[in-house]
Amino acid sequence: MKQQIYWHTTVQMPDDKNLTPIPEKVDVAIIGGGYTGLSAARTLAKNNLNVVVLEEHTIGWGASSRNGGMTLTGLKPSMASVLKKYGRDIARQLFQCSLDSVDTVEQVVKAENIDCGFKRYGHLLTANKPKHYGYLQAEVEFMEKEFNRKTKLISPQDLRNEIGSNLYHGGLIDEASGGLNPAQYVAGLANATAKAGAALCARARVTKLERRSGRFFIQTERGNVIAEKVLVGTSGYTSGVTKKLQRKIIPIGSFVIATEKISDELAYELSPHNRMIFDYKHFLNYFRLWDNRMIFGGRAAFFPENKKTLERSAEILRNEMLQVFPQLKNTQVDYVWGGTLDFAFDEMTHVGEEDGIFYALGYAGHGVAMASYLGKTVAEAMLAGNIKEHPFAKFNFPNAPLNLYNGFPWFLPLAGAWHKVLDWVE
Repeated sequence: MKQQIYWHTTVQMPDDKNLTPIPEKVDVAIIGGGYTGLSAARTLAKNNLNVVVLEEHTIGWGASSRNGGMTLTGLKPSMASVLKKYGRDIARQLFQCSLDSVDTVEQVVKAENIDCGFKRYGHLLTANKPKHYGYLQAEVEFMEKEFNRKTKLISPQDLRNEIGSNLYHGGLIDEASGGLNPAQYVAGLANATAKAGAALCARARVTKLERRSGRFFIQTERGNVIAEKVLVGTSGYTSGVTKKLQRKIIPIGSFVIATEKISDELAYELSPHNRMIFDYKHFLNYFRLWDNRMIFGGRAAFFPENKKTLERSAEILRNEMLQVFPQLKNTQVDYVWGGTLDFAFDEMTHVGEEDGIFYALGYAGHGVAMASYLGKTVAEAMLAGNIKEHPFAKFNFPNAPLNLYNGFPWFLPLAGAWHKVLDWVE
């Protein structure tokens, strides 16, 4: 088994061999070279602004090329909880944004001719326990009533037509969700952004950010730049350079394994429609097929990746995979890797402006589509000067309870244990 990102073996990722010089002055400096930053930079550059993307590592290095490649409708919290907390109008706006986010990926892929295998496979949410099936039934009824959204309930008896597993007790399908190869997508998005005229600067970790006389003075490890505006799209890698934002974001590790290639017959048995699949648990698993490999991920360890967490996570995920698919008992795991997600304390995505700095953060595992969409729409709001009208800017971006958090997630082991307790109780 290789401790390597499988997706990176399928495409030539942007490298750091020929570093783009950092410009002296720009209209907008974007911190973070993933989906958010690239999508925003592409939009701004196409509107004739001078834009630089500052990335600590190489372009697309972070979660944008390490995820499961799922472009999903909906938000991390249930839409019922969102409606209850924020009201019907905002909830409907936010859900429409989630639909538009998948459309955005599809449009960008088509417009820029990005070869990343995007397709509307649909997603399958599986019920881990019999009572979960009742929740899914209520969800189908709720979504049709409140959002005029038709989803499909799959009975336990019919579930075998969707997944070759006896572990679950029914499911819910939304046909609008899709899937892609995330590394191919972010590499293609980077090429399109550079073609639009943005400067993509790898190995440019921001070490200092100051605002003086209405402008931003930015120091990086290989040069300085003055910007009229700044956009932060650093997700789970948000640092102390933007301390106020760092204190609002929890970096959580997510880990993935990829098996060796399996036969066409076995692949069809496991997932006949190649759905994007995830389960109902708090400590969830998510999985799908790509090129006849089972891509299986989950919160095996809450802390971000290192050699120790990778080894342990590979073992945990393989055991989880075999509970779902005993048919893979003799199938080798070829790759294991990890990435870092960004969770806000309310598990919601947030956009806005803090001390003159624009941001889009808190994707909570929905970043492939949503970051592409918010990069675009936050850039448009920056151009129009109406960021406060953005649906994701209409509610509070909370700090930790009692402000007992300075950016280091000391409580992650407790959070992981609590999620396991919730799953056991349910």
